[in-house]
Amino acid sequence: MTSPHGHSGPAAGGVAALLAGAAFVAVAAYPVAAARLRRRGDAWPWHRDASFVAGGAALVWAVLGPLPGGPFTGHMARHLLTGMVGPLLLVLARPLTLLLRSLAPGRGRRGLLAVAHSRIASLLLFPPTAALLDLGGLWLLHRTSMLAATQHRPLLHAAVQAHVLAAGLLFTFAVCRLDPVRQGTSGFGVRGGTLLAAGAAHAVLAKSLYATAPPGVPIAAADLHTGSQLMYYGGDLVELALALVLAVQWYTAAGRAWARDRRRRQGEERRPRPRPGGALGLDTRAPVPGGGRACRGTDGRGRTALVRWGRRSPPTA
Repeated sequence: MTSPHGHSGPAAGGVAALLAGAAFVAVAAYPVAAARLRRRGDAWPWHRDASFVAGGAALVWAVLGPLPGGPFTGHMARHLLTGMVGPLLLVLARPLTLLLRSLAPGRGRRGLLAVAHSRIASLLLFPPTAALLDLGGLWLLHRTSMLAATQHRPLLHAAVQAHVLAAGLLFTFAVCRLDPVRQGTSGFGVRGGTLLAAGAAHAVLAKSLYATAPPGVPIAAADLHTGSQLMYYGGDLVELALALVLAVQWYTAAGRAWARDRRRRQGEERRPRPRPGGALGLDTRAPVPGGGRACRGTDGRGRTALVRWGRRSPPTA
């Protein structure tokens, strides 16, 4: 690895400028859309603006900013910023929800909802599928000769970085599920289990890199060890943050379910129970002097009523 950024020259500079420009446009567009919502009276928390701006800044820094350590350590820092930290901050800002609320009712909004609720989106956002695209790409990059090939092909390097970003966004989106998309079978158990499996695969890859460098890439031992440790511990921190988001969602959903069940049980307890004896709620029946029978109950308005039928006693003189 010849430099912390892996490439030099006009082609690499053009690709980096393109990626940084796209991130800058997204960062600038988000606060504008959020401000429009607030002007028309809609609530939109400010911390989401801060989260999106921070995520965009992380992506721009990964492309243009100085990265720490040697070439491989810088490569791992770029991986963490592009594939884990940046996607987490962007997803926490709920950009799809903001876009849907910003669009006026019409064909564009219906089309975006149709895409978000489509079967293809459901398949891509199925947590095991997203994890396979994300972690599978990392294993392919670091355990084959692909990383060595990217050192001499700027376009391939740009494609790999775009895949890391897209796969990281997809995986984070699939685990968090903060925006309105087709849910399918992605319950808390599936998402939590996938997060654990993905974290284990990420940790195993980092440990394997600590022992053996990627094929065809000359890396100093100290740089290799530092970069692998950065991948291992940095990945743990981001995965812990994802687990915290998932735990908060589960706690909120469980609390709402408990409150609904409590309201239902309280409603059943307050509901008047019918008494035996017909429409008046008659509860006793007894013979009365002079023949016949009478009973006491309540009428439709809740008033006490005495109902008498049968043979009545003759009038007295």
